[in-house]
Amino acid sequence: MNYSGDKPNCQQHGRGSDCSCRGWYHGNLTRHAAEALLLSNGQDGSYLLRKSNEREDLYSLSVRGKDSVKHFHVEHTGTSFKFGFNEFSSLKELVMHFANQPLIGSETGTLIVLKHPYPWQVEEPSIYESVRVHTAMQTGRTESDLVPNAPSLGTKEGYLIKQGKIVKSWKTRWFTLHRYELKYFKDQTATEPIRALDLTECSAVQFDYSQERVNCFCLVFPLRTYYLCAKTGIEADEWIKILRWKLSQIRKQLEEHSATLSS
Repeated sequence: MNYSGDKPNCQQHGRGSDCSCRGWYHGNLTRHAAEALLLSNGQDGSYLLRKSNEREDLYSLSVRGKDSVKHFHVEHTGTSFKFGFNEFSSLKELVMHFANQPLIGSETGTLIVLKHPYPWQVEEPSIYESVRVHTAMQTGRTESDLVPNAPSLGTKEGYLIKQGKIVKSWKTRWFTLHRYELKYFKDQTATEPIRALDLTECSAVQFDYSQERVNCFCLVFPLRTYYLCAKTGIEADEWIKILRWKLSQIRKQLEEHSATLSS
């Protein structure tokens, strides 16, 4: 998925031949859309590059530090890239420099290090193409309602039929998936969930053929397996894909955490 136009290349940069930012260059992405992306799906040290609206020879480097996003000017001279009093022969050199030496936010003095390039092509299933944060960007929502309400990219919701724990009857429930939490409610109008399932405790998500109903799948937890059915096979497949992707991200984070502890 590309949220900011066509795939970036040297011609689109229009200001030199450095392509080291190809994976994290977001073209015409606006300041507030960049904030929404980094705050909703980034982490401390996530960064991206975009065009500046001020001058043709300027880029904006948007960087997340804790719960805020800072924006820095990067000037392209034709042969180099200027960042404050520093000058670099390439964007790669700039990133390597500030991966080790903190950036200083001028307003608060917050120290920020460039750690995680935010890709223009996010590693998420194609079913996310209509997620609300990007719909908001594409339809020109204003900064006031876009940034505070920007959902995680992994958001999904809808009705599913759920089997009861003790009485094995089937009831329709409204499900919402946000980050690593799957909640289900009595219906779409209910404000309090019946239960919230922590996906970090889930070991598997798979199609299930043991029930008499069709389009069923199950979530395996240590103390219980939840059986759910969708209206169509396509919808069931979408839920399985997004839930499996969540589990893969959980495993990836655990592996990275273990590697950090052992290093």
